[in-house]
Amino acid sequence: MVCHGKNNPAMNLDPINRRAVLRKIGLSALSLPILSQTNSLFGESSSKNSPKQRLVIMFSPNGTIPDHFWPVRIGEDFEHKTILKPLEPFHDKLLILRNIHNKVKGDGDNHMRGMSCLLTGIELFPGNVMGGGGTPAGWPKGISIDREISKHLQSQEHTRTRFGSLHFGVGVKDSADPWTRMSYDGPNQPVTPLSDPYETHRKLYGNIQQRKQVHSILDGLREDFKKVANQLPESDRKLLIDHAHLVDRMDRNFASDSYRSALVSPPPDLPEGLRNQNDNIPELGRLQIDLLVNSFVNDFARVATLQYTKSVGQAKMNWLDIDDAHHTLSHEPDKNKDAYDKLIRINTWFAEEFAYLLKKLETTPEPGQKGNMLDNTLVVWTNELGKGNSHTLDHIPFVLAGNGFGFRMGRSYWCGDNNNAHNRLLLSLAHAVGHPLETFGNPSLCKGGPLDLAV
Repeated sequence: MVCHGKNNPAMNLDPINRRAVLRKIGLSALSLPILSQTNSLFGESSSKNSPKQRLVIMFSPNGTIPDHFWPVRIGEDFEHKTILKPLEPFHDKLLILRNIHNKVKGDGDNHMRGMSCLLTGIELFPGNVMGGGGTPAGWPKGISIDREISKHLQSQEHTRTRFGSLHFGVGVKDSADPWTRMSYDGPNQPVTPLSDPYETHRKLYGNIQQRKQVHSILDGLREDFKKVANQLPESDRKLLIDHAHLVDRMDRNFASDSYRSALVSPPPDLPEGLRNQNDNIPELGRLQIDLLVNSFVNDFARVATLQYTKSVGQAKMNWLDIDDAHHTLSHEPDKNKDAYDKLIRINTWFAEEFAYLLKKLETTPEPGQKGNMLDNTLVVWTNELGKGNSHTLDHIPFVLAGNGFGFRMGRSYWCGDNNNAHNRLLLSLAHAVGHPLETFGNPSLCKGGPLDLAV
């Protein structure tokens, strides 16, 4: 039995230390992720003032270059190879998971199952979208973990937000197929990411520019009324006063707009006329990250995805002086040194964008709490393939950052034996927010239960 009160040794502990206390009193490993989040067991308040838990999943496509990505050393003293070098300032907040495999089989090619099964962990329906090698498929048979976690948080009043989850895209084309979608609200229910920052801005904040114009018009009307007030006869002056009172009421309503007054942080300004096209991907990505973080500051959502292009994505990284299409490059053999070097530069650039997101969270104070937003956020960077030219679904890159889920960070971690399906990681994410799922996705791929990432 866990005691309450000031003598309770588990009071006011972070999730990792809480688990250590719970383990000492003989609770099972399965219960630890759940009970370590249960404030009432530790005599703590579960009010809205308790730290928020947030999840961001960032995707970049076409596999990585293993020899320039994976640290050789396992443990805390791991090295940052070329691709992960931009993440070196966050060393103590990183958890690099090795030996995680996407073992979902069935319809579709590896790009399709790599993308659409990445967060769902379940097979694709048969369908008529033709994959490589004549392998057709449809959408996945289940929900993705980001939406599952969001629905869990939305089911509780103290974690419910305006949107629940938000989905940001960068360079994602309008076409919809298993190569272009990673989030799903259920079987056959793909979620379209918002790829245009202006569309994202309107969704989050309404048309702020029009609101400013209305305010300006009201000010102009008020000034005009003042100018003519002494020039009108008494009969018309009363009508003018009535109109002036109407303008004042409209202005007060605007000023007391609950939507605007509820904002902790004003929305970021967007440059005019930035087109949603390939060469603008770097600027579009930074704008989307700024909007994502601002949406968290204002507690519009606790879950977000950030998708760069798509599986089989053919972006041309001209800003890196690379005019070859990304997916085409990823098919080249390792002995093609020019392509190999370009792919290292491309993946390093994605790491730089991931680092920008982490820095943005780290330098943003947690509203109403001590510390910064990275303290309460877990950010996951992943890919649909382990390596592009082999199309392998083994050794999928998973880089975790931030302290939001109570995992032990600051290490490269080898996850057990070679049968580790990535479903176990998806389960770990659910358990870390107090959602004790027994399985997620294909139940047969959940053997061993959630990975214990807190030890």
